[in-house]
Amino acid sequence: MTPVAAPKMIHAKAPGKINVFLKVGALLDDGFHDVAIAYQAVSLYEEVRAYEADDFSIEVAGSVELSRVPVDGSNIAIKAARLLARRTGYRGGVHLEIGKHVPVTGGMGGGSADAAATLLACDALWGTDLPRDEMLALATQLGADVPFALTGGTAIGTGRGDQLSPALAKGQFQWVLVIADFGLSTPAVYSELDKHRDRHSQDIFPAVSQPFVDANVLQALRAGDPHMLAETLYNDLQAAALHLEPSLASVLELGEENGALAGVISGSGPTVAFLAADLDNALELQIALSAARLNVVRATGPVHGARLVNL
Repeated sequence: MTPVAAPKMIHAKAPGKINVFLKVGALLDDGFHDVAIAYQAVSLYEEVRAYEADDFSIEVAGSVELSRVPVDGSNIAIKAARLLARRTGYRGGVHLEIGKHVPVTGGMGGGSADAAATLLACDALWGTDLPRDEMLALATQLGADVPFALTGGTAIGTGRGDQLSPALAKGQFQWVLVIADFGLSTPAVYSELDKHRDRHSQDIFPAVSQPFVDANVLQALRAGDPHMLAETLYNDLQAAALHLEPSLASVLELGEENGALAGVISGSGPTVAFLAADLDNALELQIALSAARLNVVRATGPVHGARLVNL
């Protein structure tokens, strides 16, 4: 009897990200906002294993809370695979096994990392050999953070966050992340930001339509200086996230009381990212926050974007 060959598998991984700077422009007529973001990819990875199949299916496991992850066609990884198949004329399918280690709806781009890793894995599995610029164009169709999950490193994102330009970052930054046991909806946080701006329109400057990243952020990244970067950490969405989840304020205070250089809510939250001066400081902070019964992980950045693991 001829043994049945195991299905071919391609393994890819892609990193989560921290927004070290996020400025949100005014609400536009189409209901969206332009943004200016300084992204840094960090060493929390989503793992995708793609197997040959006749149709499209997905299963999910991992070290983070998974109840909010869809396992049907609405999952962004399945959307990524279908989009690549349509673009290249591939007529088969894929079975995806996703190992999730980036917080779900946590403001760290975990779903975007799934999509980026899926594009790479399926392209290799199917032998479709899509050029890099076309891969980035597909990534942009899937979501604003997906192109950065492909490229990784440190970058500036403008427009919807998907118009990327690389930013030089020297050395390695140490991050301590507090992961919440709940998620925050990105549209809900943006909506709350608009309401916050309306409520405080007499007290704050009106938002510009085309925001930009502060030059001091770029200087701090180029210098590889965590103290300098700590002075420039900023997130326009933080006030809105705190209004929706006031408990995050005590997390920010606790981290800074225990030696963090600075803390910021990553993206739309609720993950809180603390910047540490060095590895020893990061370890001490991790221990202190864990002792307070918080779910804490340590990460470094910048790291590479999506990569194939077994080729």
